[in-house]
Amino acid sequence: MTYRVIQWATGGVGRAAIQGVLAHPDLELVGCWVHNEAKDGVDVGELIGQAAIGVAATRDVDALLAVPADCVIYSPLMPDPAELRRILGSGLSVVTPLGWFNPPADERAELEALCRAAGSTLHGTGIHPGGITERFPLMLSALSGQITHVRAEEFSDIRTYGAPDVISDWMLFGKTPEEAAGSIMLAVLGGGFGQSVQLVAEELGLTLDSELQTTHEMAVATAPIDSPIGAIQPGTVAAQRFRWVGTVNGEPVVTAAVNWFMGDENLDPAWTFGPEGERFEIEVTGDPSTHVVFHGLHPVSIEAGLARNPGIVATALHCVNAVPYVCAAEPGVRTYFDLPLVAGRAAPHLITPSLDS
Repeated sequence: MTYRVIQWATGGVGRAAIQGVLAHPDLELVGCWVHNEAKDGVDVGELIGQAAIGVAATRDVDALLAVPADCVIYSPLMPDPAELRRILGSGLSVVTPLGWFNPPADERAELEALCRAAGSTLHGTGIHPGGITERFPLMLSALSGQITHVRAEEFSDIRTYGAPDVISDWMLFGKTPEEAAGSIMLAVLGGGFGQSVQLVAEELGLTLDSELQTTHEMAVATAPIDSPIGAIQPGTVAAQRFRWVGTVNGEPVVTAAVNWFMGDENLDPAWTFGPEGERFEIEVTGDPSTHVVFHGLHPVSIEAGLARNPGIVATALHCVNAVPYVCAAEPGVRTYFDLPLVAGRAAPHLITPSLDS
């Protein structure tokens, strides 16, 4: 059957999700919410640089929630829990890369009751946090016994991230180390990464200490570095590392981490990406141990990344490909363990029409 989808917001993930929905044989785009007044009423095809598709973007939430639909891909710049609950309460399922990967017990109970009453389903997914921090480490863990540590880590050149306001105003690149020490990112990201760490720990049979160990390290520029937010001046923040570690009796057992650099030259400390370059890594320490490196989710150049960043596209498509499975699931909060294995779809030109079509 065909599932009718509303895309919520048209940033980098949103645009990639729209393209993914339009190319998916089991999905139909029927609506789109936008924040910017200039986009209100504009055909969605035009917003993503394609021909008109006959679906106009809107800022009217009431009208949008009245559109016959099955699921919302919810990807605004920042999540609004009240808005999410309004969507779920309207009877629409939600797939989102913005959290709710593994809600705390009290929040999950509240969302479960809301979803059951409305007949909707909520699924948090994505890449990092999401697949790299949860789905794939746990798949790898099935190859090991006596596991003592699981690590999921990102190494990315943040110059390929096409959101200059976020990089400058939220991540606080180009600011002094003192200013960046007050960044909200450790707390904002920690909500998602913390849920990922907890989900992995629970499935491995671990009971974590009450608080995650968190660290935020910075490197400053030693010479001007060109970037999408202008030159990063010497002495200002040009690289950041965030780490969330779950422990058992103080011993690290599950780690999620990000390394965001404005390139890996002219930094103090002299951090580098190392010989593997930009990547995502998953490591399971056990008997035997495994170490997997993901390439292909980073662009070949800064220019290519600003035009279409593979990591952002993959985040969107992990949501898009989950939609049919989420719509077919029972109402409630559904993590990776509550759904069957999610798969993508083949290119349309490779699919042979059935005799019944």
